[in-house]
Amino acid sequence: MPPTRTLARVDADLAAGRVPMARQRLRGLVSSFPYDLTLRRRLAEVYRLYGDAAEAGRWMYLEEDRRTDETAAFEERYGSPAWRMKALAWRGPETLAATPFAERQLAEVRTARAGELGRAVDWDDPASYDEDADERRAPDADGWTAGGVAAGVGCLVGTIAFGWVWVLGVISLFSD
Repeated sequence: MPPTRTLARVDADLAAGRVPMARQRLRGLVSSFPYDLTLRRRLAEVYRLYGDAAEAGRWMYLEEDRRTDETAAFEERYGSPAWRMKALAWRGPETLAATPFAERQLAEVRTARAGELGRAVDWDDPASYDEDADERRAPDADGWTAGGVAAGVGCLVGTIAFGWVWVLGVISLFSD
């Protein structure tokens, strides 16, 4: 569905007092069109109806005329650069941003996260900036563990039991 039709539905939802539906539609549009700052602004306006300053700040974070109280609430709720990267739901390079201010904001958040990790991170690869990205990338150097052995033995016993029941079923099917 084109964004204009969805925005018309958002307007109708808001006029009818269906704020949650309007919010859901706008979240879908922002997900589909992450570079459109007007959609982010509209979503921030809906969150203001809820009185949720942190979410309004989240969606206005790339706007130069954002409210400082909302920005502070967003930065407090999403306390680390990794959480902010995920919350901003951006894809692609910062150069796709509609304004120089938005481009700088995105670059600052990405650079802060890269500085924490000591390596480059990429908006298109959420695993590169996840909070536990380092733990996922590190191979298990401990080798076999008691839990792993128990799970393996349990799977083996289950497979043998299933096979035995299957064999008994086949035998009973043909015996008579």
